[in-house]
Amino acid sequence: MIMIRSVVRPEKVDAVLAALMEAGFPAVTKMSVVGRGKQRGLKIGEVTYDEIPKELLLTVVKDQDKDFVIKTVLKAARTGDKGAYGDGKIFVSPVEEVYTISSGIKESASGEIEEVQP
Repeated sequence: MIMIRSVVRPEKVDAVLAALMEAGFPAVTKMSVVGRGKQRGLKIGEVTYDEIPKELLLTVVKDQDKDFVIKTVLKAARTGDKGAYGDGKIFVSPVEEVYTISSGIKESASGEIEEVQP
């Protein structure tokens, strides 16, 4: 399993969520975050804005779906045909285990499923 963390512009988040839903990946966690990239924020006149608002989208998918989901996010989150500074980043990490709290089901990266008693 793979966790995909997508940091996107706030005005692009609805398009990304809709694209993921349409592609068959509705399970997403969304958080409002702030930060800055390599450009060290945004300078307008004498004022520097170093906490730029973004949205962080988290989703966990099967290994074989990773490339498709990344391409879906890239297409929906990009500004224009070539993109622009500040469009965001995608981070990919392995996930070893997933626990569903309501059912107590544990899924491992190997595909093994077991019930865990609290």
